[in-house]
Amino acid sequence: MLKELNLILHITSKQEWLEAQTRGEYIAPSLATEGFIHCSTENQVLHVANAFYREKNDLVLLVLNEAAIKPELKWEPPAGLPAPGISESDSFPHIFGPINLTAVASVLDFAPDSVSGVFTLPSQLTDN
Repeated sequence: MLKELNLILHITSKQEWLEAQTRGEYIAPSLATEGFIHCSTENQVLHVANAFYREKNDLVLLVLNEAAIKPELKWEPPAGLPAPGISESDSFPHIFGPINLTAVASVLDFAPDSVSGVFTLPSQLTDN
């Protein structure tokens, strides 16, 4: 089911997701500091998670339907130093405004392996 959509992924905390549901839209801290919300593709998200979210166990993965996102979406080079495994020529989806909750196709628990500390894709994204 999720594979049928053109997916964009965003890593956030469970608390920030709960606050978004109360507010009626999702606003990442980077929207105020950088002017956009960082997102990834399915091929990029594990590189990002393993580089920047190690030892974080309170995360969820927002699975966004690109066609339903209302704010401007731009595909741009990585902001700052790219994560290991990411090329500076890779384009990342950046969302320039609060994400409307109707664009959220699914919310998946996203925690690293308890032994290795390495993130893997949730089964909902890998099942055919």
